[in-house]
Formats: sequence, C-alpha cells, structure tokens
Amino acid sequence: MNDIHAPLPPDELGRRLTEVFDLVGPLYRRVQRKVEQDQAAAGLSVGIRAVLDLLHKHGPMTVPQMGRAQAISRQFVQRMVNDAAARGLVESVPNPAHRRSPLIRLTDAGRAAITAVLTREHLLLRQVGGGLTESDVEACLRVLREMLSLFDHVDVD
Repeated sequence: MNDIHAPLPPDELGRRLTEVFDLVGPLYRRVQRKVEQDQAAAGLSVGIRAVLDLLHKHGPMTVPQMGRAQAISRQFVQRMVNDAAARGLVESVPNPAHRRSPLIRLTDAGRAAITAVLTREHLLLRQVGGGLTESDVEACLRVLREMLSLFDHVDVD
C-alpha cells in the first residue's frame, strides 16, 4: 500500500499529472464558453474580461506586464486593451518608470463591469458540490502552481 502523503516517484507523478491536464483542458474550454455566453449579454469578451480582472487584482499595469502575467502575446493583450478602452472600461496613463509603455488602469465603468462579472462567477461557483474543503482547494492550487512553474520559461510571443 502506498503512503498517500509520500512524494510520488517521477514516472507515477507524470502519469497522475497527465490526468490533471486531461481535466483542466476541457474544464478551461467549458468555463471559457460559459463566460463568453454570460459576457455576451454584458458586451465583454473573454479577453476583455481577463484584462479587467488583472487590473482589478493588481492595479495599473503595462501591456507587456499583462501579457507576461497571462502568458499570452502582447499583441493580443493590446487588442483587448484597445477594445476595453473603446468601451470606456480602461484608460492609459503616463508611466513614471517607462515613458514608452503607459500604464493601463480601470475606469469607474471598468471597475463596475469586473465587479459585476466576478459577483456572477462567484455565485455560479458556489454551486460546485463534493463537500470540498480548504485543504482540497489548497492541494489543487499547489499542484497547478507547480505545473505552471515548470513552463515558466515558455515564451508566448
């Protein structure tokens, strides 16, 4: 009998983490579709929602910083920022640290939009069953963080 608290041997770890990927991929795509459906009514794309969420969590950021944080190309982030700015959800302000890369920050309308989105998402996610505990969620987050750190070196541009 294996000790469930002992680190897994590399071969077994690789097989088990493949099971995580097998679930994360479809989960991500389904959640993305659900968010798109819900945001369509609010006029937000998944990309704009991601930009608003980053700025809500981290405050003003440059486009390159957002690209790195989301592991997506600066060009895609710039398009999403442009779309969000056209809707009055974000604005560009001077960056004292780097004149050529302005900071992007939420407007009051952007803050209201992301707050409404997060409220709807939290209400939806409250419906997850299974009697999950804080320990369950923390273990899941730890696994996903470790997997993500393995790919930190992958360039998205």
